Amino acid sequence: MAAIRGIAHRAPATHLGALELRPNLFAISFGFAGLAQVWSTVARTASTPDWAGNTLWIVAALVWLITLAGYLANVAVGHRWRTELSDPTFGPFTSLIVIVPMLLGVALASQARTAGEVVFGCGAAATVVVGAWLTGGWIVLDGDIKRWHPGYFLPMVAGGLVAASGSAALGLGTLALAFFGLGAVSWLVLGSILLLRLFTVPTLPPPLLPTIAIEIAPPALAANAWFAINGGRIDAVAAILAGYTALMALVQARLIPLYRKAPFGPGSWAFSFPYAAAVTCGIHWLAAEHVPSGVALAYCAAGLLTAGFALLTGRTATELASGTFLPRATPGGS
Repeated sequence: MAAIRGIAHRAPATHLGALELRPNLFAISFGFAGLAQVWSTVARTASTPDWAGNTLWIVAALVWLITLAGYLANVAVGHRWRTELSDPTFGPFTSLIVIVPMLLGVALASQARTAGEVVFGCGAAATVVVGAWLTGGWIVLDGDIKRWHPGYFLPMVAGGLVAASGSAALGLGTLALAFFGLGAVSWLVLGSILLLRLFTVPTLPPPLLPTIAIEIAPPALAANAWFAINGGRIDAVAAILAGYTALMALVQARLIPLYRKAPFGPGSWAFSFPYAAAVTCGIHWLAAEHVPSGVALAYCAAGLLTAGFALLTGRTATELASGTFLPRATPGGS
């Protein structure tokens, strides 16, 4: 549990060891990609120029590149190449390294089709490989269910459903269905394990509490993928997914007292993409139902989400400046 203690430690940086960057840092670029997707969806709904979404896609790409460079250098310095994927706490987050490029590839395809398809294809292929390796590791390695957290949804559930949406957006219908099946079945399997863990095992360590917000991501991502596959129509599958998304959204309100116990750090960005996916799902419904003033409501939802991102970004910048945001290895710890 040294790694968890490391991200929970809030003492001044001078009392800690060297920086120990972990793959949950990629939740920042993942979140900005989700926010960009929200604004791009609003622009399509309102038939307006997508300057906000395009700007945010660039921000997401830059944050991903900077994070990747820093993370790989830190892993090399720490000689952690052989342990990152198998780490029971942080291993699942390594999948974000290849999931984010899928989102960026679809956005790029609207400007440069071939380049976007290449980026998306490489990301999708890498997502399957990394997800398969991680899943196999969970089978082979001895694990304690107490170490599991909703971040385990990321490799195959989020990865599969993001790939399904992207494939549909690029006109690859059969591939979209295949990825949807991959993500949906993985959600059913892992969802039962993770809910059992949350229902019956002692509460997650405080630094991991924000990962519970990821519970809203699978149904929201599945709904968004299904809208992309079926052309934005409301059918039985869309209605079922919307119902569960609504439930998980209401659950979040009950978890606020729990979230308040979590220290601020990279793990706090676990809130960003799931909530963005839920807002995107809501905007799809407004458009599909032709709700009066639906465009205005979509802009309001996107604006509120953006305000939340602004607060999260501001707090992150403040703590980066004070040297308390990035985790450091505890003396004698790993």
